[in-house]
Amino acid sequence: MSERIDVLGLGAVAVDDLLFLEEFPEPDSKHQILGTERHAGGLAGTSLVAASRLGRACAYAGTLGSDELSRFIIDGFTAEGVSVRHLVRREGAPPFHSIILVDTRTKTRTILFNAAGVIGASPSEPPEEVIRSAGVLMVDHVGLEGMLRATRVARRAGVPVVADLERRRGAPFDELLAAIDHLILPYEFARRLSGAGDGPAAVRALWAADRAAVVVTRGAEGSWYMSAEEPGQVFHQPAFPVEVVDTNGCGDVFHGAYAAGLSEGMNAADRVRFAAGVAASKATRTGGQKGIPSRAEAARFLEKRAAEGVRAPV
Repeated sequence: MSERIDVLGLGAVAVDDLLFLEEFPEPDSKHQILGTERHAGGLAGTSLVAASRLGRACAYAGTLGSDELSRFIIDGFTAEGVSVRHLVRREGAPPFHSIILVDTRTKTRTILFNAAGVIGASPSEPPEEVIRSAGVLMVDHVGLEGMLRATRVARRAGVPVVADLERRRGAPFDELLAAIDHLILPYEFARRLSGAGDGPAAVRALWAADRAAVVVTRGAEGSWYMSAEEPGQVFHQPAFPVEVVDTNGCGDVFHGAYAAGLSEGMNAADRVRFAAGVAASKATRTGGQKGIPSRAEAARFLEKRAAEGVRAPV
């Protein structure tokens, strides 16, 4: 296969309609909308765009239809240099559609989403040779049977698998969880999944001998991780303090930057710090994908913050 794929994604893509408000509305209240924006988003979509902007060759091989929202996603991928050559086409398979209420006072957002018809990863596509050709496979919880198939193909071929999981769905979830070697989870879900009381304990509880890394992220409080490079030791990676404008998509950007660093051969400490810096830079701009920095912008951000974001053992 002649096409180079550094990072391959199969899962959630979304069309996000942002509504900017002075404050989050109380029940039975009326509020003026300060502005609206439409962006492409989703776990896989935003992660792939992040990795692409950071200089990696990326491809999307999930399932979409021919509706307006699907076309918006496909056009966005094309504009960002993310290949859709291996896209799986199914009529009646739109992306997620989200309405995001952005509170401009507190700099927070509330996401309301429609998942009707969403498929995500196909249980039988793309072909195995596409998966084996990737430098990194990114999976999530949308289309669990397809995610499990792809993960097993990737692991047999020695392709690292980076997971962006936010909820537990159905029986295949536990099998998928066990098969992942780079597990990156948000703090609250990691605690629920592991039964642990805090981030370091969740990392330890989710660790397994065949994992390459476990990372638990918690926004402004940073992240905790353990890697096969330093097994048994949990580290805390501080977040980079920034003037927050919009946190939408920051977790997905973290995953995309981590996958980009992994495909380049960065060690665990460097790729977690790199991901934290790219996510922090994105938080200073609006839009889940619009605000993702380029590789040059990310490099400048990290260079200026060279004395910050120093990890410490827990």
